[in-house]
Parts: sequence; C-alpha cells; structure tokens
Amino acid sequence: MKHFINPNDVDSVEELVQLGLELKADPFKFQHLGKNLTMGLVFFNSSLRTRVSTQKAALNLGMNVIVMNVGSDSWQLEFEDGVIMDQGKAEHVKEAAAVLGQYCDVIGVRAFAGLTDRDEDYKEIVLESFRRYAGVPIVNLESATRHPCQSLADLITIEELKKKERPKVVLTWVPHFKPLPQAVANSFAEWVLKTDYEFVIANPEGYDLAPEIRKDALVMHDQAEAFKGADFIYAKNWSSYEHYGQVLTQDRSWAITEERMALTDDAFFMHCLPVRRGLKVADAVIDGPHSAVIQQAGNRVWSVQAAIKKILEARG
Repeated sequence: MKHFINPNDVDSVEELVQLGLELKADPFKFQHLGKNLTMGLVFFNSSLRTRVSTQKAALNLGMNVIVMNVGSDSWQLEFEDGVIMDQGKAEHVKEAAAVLGQYCDVIGVRAFAGLTDRDEDYKEIVLESFRRYAGVPIVNLESATRHPCQSLADLITIEELKKKERPKVVLTWVPHFKPLPQAVANSFAEWVLKTDYEFVIANPEGYDLAPEIRKDALVMHDQAEAFKGADFIYAKNWSSYEHYGQVLTQDRSWAITEERMALTDDAFFMHCLPVRRGLKVADAVIDGPHSAVIQQAGNRVWSVQAAIKKILEARG
C-alpha cells in the first residue's frame, strides 16, 4: 500500500480490519518497521482524536513524529498553478510538500472542505497536491470528502461488538445548526459497502450523498423505518451535496433519542466525535450501556497504525 487516502488504496478491507485488531492485542509487535523513520503530520484544521491517535500509532511503530499546524507553524500555502503570488500566501505547495518529503518518510495531511465549491472540494486539491509533490507516502487524516482513518476504526469497532455475522448498520443524518462536510458520512458509506453488512442510509430529502459514494446502498427518508431491526446506529450530520454546503433543515426529530433507539434490535450507538449533546443525541443514549463512542475513539489508534504499517512494509 503506497498511500492511504481512500479505500481504493487498500487491497483488502477485511484484512486491514483484522490487522487493526491484531495491533490492538500487541501494539509494539512491529516497532522495528519504523526505526529511524519520521512521520510528519500537517494540519490545516483542528483535531483531537486524529492528532493524538496518529502520533501514538506512529510511536508504537518506532517512528519519530513531527507535527505542524499550517498558518501558525508555517507559511500559508498556495495551491493554484500560474498564479502571481503577491497576496497573503507566501509559499507554494510544490515547494512545501517537496521539502517536507525531504524531512519525512511518511506524511499525514488533514484539510477540510471549503463547502462553497463542490467541484473544487471533490477534486481533493490539498491531498492530491501532497501526493503529487511530496515524493513520499501520504496518509489522509481527513480531507474534503473522506476520513478513512475514522472509517477503518468504525469497522474495527463493529467487528468487536457485532452479535451476528451480518449486522444491520444504519448511517443516519442528525441535525446541526451550521453546514458540515460530507467527509465522514462519505467515507463510512464507502468502507461499509466493501463489507457484507446490511447497510442503510437514512437522511431527509435533499441530503442524499453523492451517487458515486452511496452507489446501490438503500437510502431511506424515514428515520424511524430505517432504525427497525438495526444493530448499529451511526449518527452524523452533513450538509447538502445537491444544494452544496447548505443547511436545508434543522429538524430536531432526527436527533437520536431513547425512543428512536428503542426501535432497533438493542443497537449500539456510534459517532465519530466531537458531538453536540442535546442537539444530535440525548445524554441518555450517549451515556448509556450501548454507546460505543469511546471504544470507537480508542480504535482510531489501531486503524491508523494498521495503515502506517502497510505503508512501511511497502517501502521495503
């Protein structure tokens, strides 16, 4: 595996999930792989779980880690070609990525969607620029359209908790007061569709994910109906893809309550965090015995460690 940007970079999702579970059982088994190597983490946006879990995963593999926040620790970067750089951005990504590639053996990049231009966001300009110019493997720490480290951790969590071989997994939209990217929802859908789980996406009208993402997944606009018989409820807000970046509704009836969870087959509640309590989910649900959010967050270490291990092995 040369890069870890989307599931197309992965030969076998099932194998990577099992590797994550193996690393969880023995975190330091492969420390020799990263000896004398350096991982650079480049953050264009804020982070808690991604930052700390990736640092820990790289350290578990014996690597040194350098963390940089773009804008405060470095120059602002320009991504357009042919531009006259007489404004606020002092360095072009062509040089910045290439220079970081001289210092680091693997680079993780986190850069959110702008939510104003769908075509620009879905081109993944930041990630693709680093892939093109850095000359070293790139790990996607959440991009404009995807969050593979989170999605792999989600699958590891489902594998640990599932009570039947083919669980019913529901990805449901929940309300939020401002527009949020589609990255987590996109990524979760992509990864689950590479399993044999029964998969349903529940969202209000106008919030269908991109056709190339949802593919042939069952999409329902009735949350209560979608929840029936579910084994896992994955809650996440996302703004409209069709009316890009817009908040079309703030319907509080889509929030996750005890009453809604009672429609399921004692389902586990999942969320990538951070989550706004009372708005997206009731305290009784997230604090309840079927809440998997902390276990999910813990598994972020093993998901990114599995990806980095594959990358280090591919380097030879």
